[in-house]
Amino acid sequence: MGSPIGPTIRRRRLTKQLRELREARGLSCEQVAQQLGYGASWLSRIETNRRGVKPGDVRELLHVYGVNGPEAEELVQLARDARLRGWWQQYDDILSDAIRTFVGLESDATTIGNYEVSFIPGLLQTEAYARELFRAWRPTVDGAETERKVSARMGRKQSIDRPNPPTLWAVIDEAVLRREVGGPGVMREQLLHLLEVGERPNINLQVIPFSVGAYDPMGSGFSVFEFAEDDPPIVYIENLGGGVYLEDPKDVSRVLESLNYLRGAALSDRQSAELIAGIVKATQ
Repeated sequence: MGSPIGPTIRRRRLTKQLRELREARGLSCEQVAQQLGYGASWLSRIETNRRGVKPGDVRELLHVYGVNGPEAEELVQLARDARLRGWWQQYDDILSDAIRTFVGLESDATTIGNYEVSFIPGLLQTEAYARELFRAWRPTVDGAETERKVSARMGRKQSIDRPNPPTLWAVIDEAVLRREVGGPGVMREQLLHLLEVGERPNINLQVIPFSVGAYDPMGSGFSVFEFAEDDPPIVYIENLGGGVYLEDPKDVSRVLESLNYLRGAALSDRQSAELIAGIVKATQ
């Protein structure tokens, strides 16, 4: 069994089907919105998942598209299911739209590929390590907000702790292990945690050693989410503007190729664990 399908994927399934129905009838987003008395960008924002869609909105759209009967009821029910709240929505005040989507995809994925060059992947961070990262990234933020961010990050771990968890392929640069975050004690705890979770059958942790030298795509962290059934994979690439999602099959394919290259360039799981253990021993 795979992961349960949550509201994020249900919403994407719904908007994909709505877009396909509109395109099959040769209508533009502007034409449909005009018929329903909405602004020109209303439907475009729904179809690109920048705006939530209500069951009533779906009924209006299906009327324009000439869809009724069981097919219409199925899509309206999908709209209801897509509006269910995920656990992460209790943190709406501190999580951006992009990050809420990220956590939703992470919760629904059956396979997660992650490459990081600057810090430990979020799903593998200890509480102390995460807290020091947030303090460094936003030193002017008050302690209460920082603690809520830490709590939200720790909440993400339920996706890899649940029964039938996703497979996580995590590739990190050796620099991540050498960069001391929060002092020797925090870093030692974090490295020991990596050794512990690396033993899980669903987690594959590999390190790209300094000996590899320069490599592509060095310096550009990303995550790839793959899903059960017919839901296509989605890529998230981090940047200073908050990150971008890639869904075009050609773009996703290129990132998957990069991930496969990185896994080939990295040390094996066993060799990576030995490297981490060696760093821990050297800090005693």
